[in-house]
Amino acid sequence: MMKLYWSPRSRSFSALWLMEEAGQPYERVLTDITKGAQKTPEYLAINPMGKVPAIQEGETTLAEAAAICAYVAERYPQAKLAPPVGDALRAKYYYWLFFGPGCIEPAMVQVATKIEMNPVSAGWGDAQRVFDVLDAALQKGPWILGENFSAADIVIGSGLNFSVRLFKMIPTRPSFDRYLDRCTARPAFKRAAELVMG
Repeated sequence: MMKLYWSPRSRSFSALWLMEEAGQPYERVLTDITKGAQKTPEYLAINPMGKVPAIQEGETTLAEAAAICAYVAERYPQAKLAPPVGDALRAKYYYWLFFGPGCIEPAMVQVATKIEMNPVSAGWGDAQRVFDVLDAALQKGPWILGENFSAADIVIGSGLNFSVRLFKMIPTRPSFDRYLDRCTARPAFKRAAELVMG
Protein backbone atom coordinates (compact mmCIF):
# COMPACT_ATOMS: atom_id res chain seq x y z
CA MET A 1 0.00 0.00 0.00
CA MET A 2 1.23 3.49 -0.82
CA LYS A 3 2.23 5.63 2.16
CA LEU A 4 1.72 9.39 2.07
CA TYR A 5 3.86 11.50 4.38
CA TRP A 6 2.05 14.75 5.05
CA SER A 7 1.62 17.65 7.44
CA PRO A 8 -1.28 20.08 7.87
CA ARG A 9 -1.08 23.60 6.41
CA SER A 10 1.57 22.65 3.87
CA ARG A 11 1.96 21.70 0.22
CA SER A 12 1.01 18.17 1.19
CA PHE A 13 -2.66 19.13 0.87
CA SER A 14 -2.30 18.59 -2.87
CA ALA A 15 -1.13 15.01 -2.28
CA LEU A 16 -3.99 14.33 0.15
CA TRP A 17 -6.48 15.64 -2.40
CA LEU A 18 -4.78 13.60 -5.12
CA MET A 19 -4.99 10.37 -3.14
CA GLU A 20 -8.65 11.00 -2.39
CA GLU A 21 -9.32 11.60 -6.11
CA ALA A 22 -7.41 8.41 -7.00
CA GLY A 23 -9.81 6.43 -4.85
CA GLN A 24 -7.28 3.75 -3.87
CA PRO A 25 -6.37 2.66 -0.33
CA TYR A 26 -3.35 4.45 1.09
CA GLU A 27 -1.75 5.00 4.47
CA ARG A 28 -1.38 8.53 5.82
CA VAL A 29 1.76 9.11 7.88
CA LEU A 30 1.57 12.40 9.78
CA THR A 31 4.94 14.13 9.57
CA ASP A 32 4.44 17.17 11.78
CA ILE A 33 6.73 19.86 10.42
CA THR A 34 5.95 22.13 13.39
CA LYS A 35 7.72 19.57 15.60
CA GLY A 36 10.63 18.91 13.21
CA ALA A 37 9.47 15.43 12.17
CA GLN A 38 10.73 16.13 8.64
CA LYS A 39 14.31 16.41 9.95
CA THR A 40 14.60 12.94 11.48
CA PRO A 41 17.08 10.54 9.86
CA GLU A 42 14.16 8.18 9.06
CA TYR A 43 12.29 10.86 7.13
CA LEU A 44 15.40 12.26 5.44
CA ALA A 45 15.97 8.75 4.04
CA ILE A 46 12.62 9.18 2.24
CA ASN A 47 13.07 12.82 1.23
CA PRO A 48 16.58 14.25 1.74
CA MET A 49 15.15 17.77 1.26
CA GLY A 50 13.21 17.38 4.50
CA LYS A 51 9.93 18.61 3.01
CA VAL A 52 6.43 17.20 2.71
CA PRO A 53 4.70 15.65 0.89
CA ALA A 54 6.46 12.42 0.02
CA ILE A 55 5.23 8.98 -0.88
CA GLN A 56 6.64 5.52 -0.43
CA GLU A 57 5.52 2.37 -2.16
CA GLY A 58 7.69 -0.61 -1.36
CA GLU A 59 11.26 0.50 -2.10
CA THR A 60 10.07 3.42 -4.24
CA THR A 61 10.13 6.88 -2.68
CA LEU A 62 9.15 10.14 -4.31
CA ALA A 63 8.82 13.76 -3.20
CA GLU A 64 7.71 17.05 -4.78
CA ALA A 65 3.95 17.55 -5.11
CA ALA A 66 3.77 17.79 -8.92
CA ALA A 67 5.97 14.70 -9.35
CA ILE A 68 3.74 12.81 -6.91
CA CYS A 69 0.70 13.91 -8.92
CA ALA A 70 2.27 12.64 -12.15
CA TYR A 71 3.29 9.34 -10.57
CA VAL A 72 -0.06 8.59 -8.91
CA ALA A 73 -2.02 9.59 -12.02
CA GLU A 74 -0.02 7.06 -14.05
CA ARG A 75 -0.04 4.44 -11.29
CA TYR A 76 -3.86 4.51 -11.16
CA PRO A 77 -5.01 5.17 -14.75
CA GLN A 78 -8.55 4.08 -13.89
CA ALA A 79 -8.91 7.34 -11.90
CA LYS A 80 -8.51 9.28 -15.18
CA LEU A 81 -6.35 11.96 -13.60
CA ALA A 82 -4.17 12.33 -16.71
CA PRO A 83 -4.83 12.19 -20.43
CA PRO A 84 -3.58 8.86 -21.79
CA VAL A 85 -0.26 8.65 -23.62
CA GLY A 86 -0.86 9.68 -27.24
CA ASP A 87 -3.77 11.98 -26.37
CA ALA A 88 -3.37 15.50 -27.76
CA LEU A 89 -4.09 16.95 -24.29
CA ARG A 90 -1.07 15.18 -22.78
CA ALA A 91 1.34 18.03 -23.65
CA LYS A 92 -1.00 20.65 -22.19
CA TYR A 93 -1.40 18.48 -19.07
CA TYR A 94 2.37 18.41 -18.51
CA TYR A 95 2.60 22.15 -19.12
CA TRP A 96 0.07 22.97 -16.40
CA LEU A 97 1.26 20.25 -14.03
CA PHE A 98 4.68 21.90 -13.89
CA PHE A 99 3.47 25.50 -14.32
CA GLY A 100 2.27 25.27 -10.70
CA PRO A 101 5.64 24.77 -8.97
CA GLY A 102 7.70 26.35 -11.75
CA CYS A 103 5.75 29.60 -12.18
CA ILE A 104 2.80 30.04 -9.81
CA GLU A 105 4.58 29.22 -6.55
CA PRO A 106 7.59 31.49 -7.11
CA ALA A 107 5.36 34.26 -8.51
CA MET A 108 3.09 34.15 -5.47
CA VAL A 109 6.10 34.30 -3.13
CA GLN A 110 7.46 37.23 -5.13
CA VAL A 111 4.14 39.10 -4.87
CA ALA A 112 3.64 38.28 -1.18
CA THR A 113 7.18 39.31 -0.18
CA LYS A 114 7.33 42.26 -2.61
CA ILE A 115 10.77 41.15 -3.79
CA GLU A 116 11.83 42.88 -6.99
CA MET A 117 13.09 40.42 -9.59
CA ASN A 118 14.47 40.97 -13.04
CA PRO A 119 11.97 39.06 -15.24
CA VAL A 120 14.81 37.96 -17.51
CA SER A 121 16.69 36.41 -14.56
CA ALA A 122 13.67 34.90 -12.79
CA GLY A 123 12.87 31.42 -14.04
CA TRP A 124 9.15 32.21 -13.90
CA GLY A 125 9.53 35.51 -15.72
CA ASP A 126 7.20 38.27 -14.57
CA ALA A 127 4.77 37.55 -11.71
CA GLN A 128 2.00 39.65 -13.24
CA ARG A 129 2.32 37.75 -16.52
CA VAL A 130 2.15 34.41 -14.67
CA PHE A 131 -1.23 35.36 -13.19
CA ASP A 132 -2.44 36.86 -16.46
CA VAL A 133 -1.63 33.61 -18.31
CA LEU A 134 -3.37 31.55 -15.63
CA ASP A 135 -6.36 33.91 -15.65
CA ALA A 136 -6.75 33.56 -19.43
CA ALA A 137 -6.56 29.76 -19.22
CA LEU A 138 -9.10 29.52 -16.40
CA GLN A 139 -11.59 31.74 -18.22
CA LYS A 140 -11.99 28.95 -20.79
CA GLY A 141 -12.75 26.35 -18.04
CA PRO A 142 -14.27 24.63 -16.39
CA TRP A 143 -10.89 22.93 -15.73
CA ILE A 144 -7.35 23.77 -16.77
CA LEU A 145 -7.59 21.25 -19.65
CA GLY A 146 -11.12 22.31 -20.57
CA GLU A 147 -13.82 19.74 -19.86
CA ASN A 148 -11.51 17.18 -18.22
CA PHE A 149 -10.45 17.39 -14.57
CA SER A 150 -6.87 16.15 -14.06
CA ALA A 151 -3.99 16.02 -11.61
CA ALA A 152 -2.91 19.36 -13.09
CA ASP A 153 -6.05 20.86 -11.51
CA ILE A 154 -4.95 19.46 -8.17
CA VAL A 155 -1.59 21.23 -8.49
CA ILE A 156 -3.10 24.51 -9.75
CA GLY A 157 -6.15 24.40 -7.48
CA SER A 158 -4.13 23.61 -4.35
CA GLY A 159 -1.69 26.42 -5.07
CA LEU A 160 -4.45 28.94 -5.71
CA ASN A 161 -6.45 27.87 -2.68
CA PHE A 162 -3.34 28.23 -0.52
CA SER A 163 -2.32 31.63 -1.89
CA VAL A 164 -5.72 33.25 -2.58
CA ARG A 165 -8.13 31.88 0.01
CA LEU A 166 -6.15 30.51 2.94
CA PHE A 167 -3.30 33.01 3.23
CA LYS A 168 -4.43 35.86 0.94
CA MET A 169 -0.94 36.15 -0.51
CA ILE A 170 -2.14 37.31 -3.93
CA PRO A 171 -5.26 39.19 -5.05
CA THR A 172 -8.06 37.09 -6.41
CA ARG A 173 -9.68 37.43 -9.82
CA PRO A 174 -13.17 36.35 -10.97
CA SER A 175 -11.76 33.39 -12.90
CA PHE A 176 -9.78 32.28 -9.84
CA ASP A 177 -12.88 32.45 -7.64
CA ARG A 178 -15.03 30.46 -10.07
CA TYR A 179 -12.29 27.84 -10.47
CA LEU A 180 -11.72 27.54 -6.73
CA ASP A 181 -15.46 27.17 -6.16
CA ARG A 182 -15.44 24.19 -8.56
CA CYS A 183 -12.34 22.70 -6.93
CA THR A 184 -13.61 23.03 -3.36
CA ALA A 185 -16.98 21.52 -4.33
CA ARG A 186 -15.35 18.24 -5.38
CA PRO A 187 -16.03 15.44 -2.87
CA ALA A 188 -12.35 14.43 -2.82
CA PHE A 189 -11.30 18.00 -1.99
CA LYS A 190 -13.82 18.05 0.87
CA ARG A 191 -12.53 14.74 2.22
CA ALA A 192 -8.93 15.99 2.09
CA ALA A 193 -9.94 19.22 3.86
CA GLU A 194 -11.63 17.19 6.61
CA LEU A 195 -8.48 15.09 7.04
CA VAL A 196 -6.41 18.24 7.47
CA MET A 197 -8.82 19.55 10.09
CA GLY A 198 -8.50 16.26 11.99
